Amino acid sequence: MATVGEICMRDPVIATRETTVAKAAKLMRENHVGSVIVVDRIEDGLRLPLGIVTDRDLVVEVMATGLDAETITVGDIMAPELATIHASKDTSAAVRDMRNKGVRRLPVVNDGGRLLGLVSFDDVLNVVADELLELARTPGLEQSREARQRK
Repeated sequence: MATVGEICMRDPVIATRETTVAKAAKLMRENHVGSVIVVDRIEDGLRLPLGIVTDRDLVVEVMATGLDAETITVGDIMAPELATIHASKDTSAAVRDMRNKGVRRLPVVNDGGRLLGLVSFDDVLNVVADELLELARTPGLEQSREARQRK
């Protein structure tokens, strides 16, 4: 089974908590993603994840309430607790964490808590689907093997 470190997107879109919601929306559009990970610092490579802001957050927290996207920051709207997963965990752990925590995206971290990537529901679903497809092929392979052995 694959680890989340193997399947995660290694270059997630990041921002600091001072980034405006308008800038975060532009980053999502430019990079064709549905989220930005809010990190402690960007410039020196120390990327400690603090939160995540999704396209849904932008709609529900900012647009639907009439807030000004040019003045509200991602730090203002990100959830207070962030669920992360260690890169060495397998995809079943990611499924469990996503289900238990009610999230579709998990920042992937190393032993020091530094951001390595982002694993999404879709990433995990692709791996699980591939594994199920392999499993579905088993009966046909078993029949072929049996036919060869019992000629």
